[in-house]
Amino acid sequence: MSRTHKEIEEGTKFALDWNKMSKVVACGQPLVPVAVQDADTKEVLLVAYVNKFALDHTLATGNATFWSTSRNELWEKGATSGDFLKIVELRVNCEQNSLLYLVRPAGKGACHTKGGDGTVRRGCYYRTLVNGALEMCDHA
Repeated sequence: MSRTHKEIEEGTKFALDWNKMSKVVACGQPLVPVAVQDADTKEVLLVAYVNKFALDHTLATGNATFWSTSRNELWEKGATSGDFLKIVELRVNCEQNSLLYLVRPAGKGACHTKGGDGTVRRGCYYRTLVNGALEMCDHA
C-alpha cells in the first residue's frame, strides 16, 4: 500500500522504508552515508548520502551538501530554504566508509518538514516509537 508524504512524515504508523538502500543503489552514484549532528547540542539532525562531488562542494563552501538519492542531484542544504548547515568539523569513521558532519544550523531548522505551528523542525528525528506507534517528541 502506497502512503502519502503527509502519512509518512506526520503519521503515527510505524512503517520503515525497508527498500531505501535499494533506492540508494539504484541512483547509480558511488555514495557513503553521512550523519549530521549539531556541534553544540549533539542532536542528530539528519542522515544523508554524499558522493565525491557533494563532499568537494561541502569542503569548498563550508555548507553541508549531499547527493539527493531521490532526485539524483546535488543538494546543498539551505540553498532554497535559507536553512544552511555550516560545517564546524568533518569526521571520518574507522573504515572510511561513512562521514559525520558536525554543524551549526544557520537558519530555523534542518528538516524539510514543519511542526504544527508551521515552523521548520530542528531535525528529522521528531518522533519516538512507543508501543508500536509513533508519537511526537517533546522537542518536536
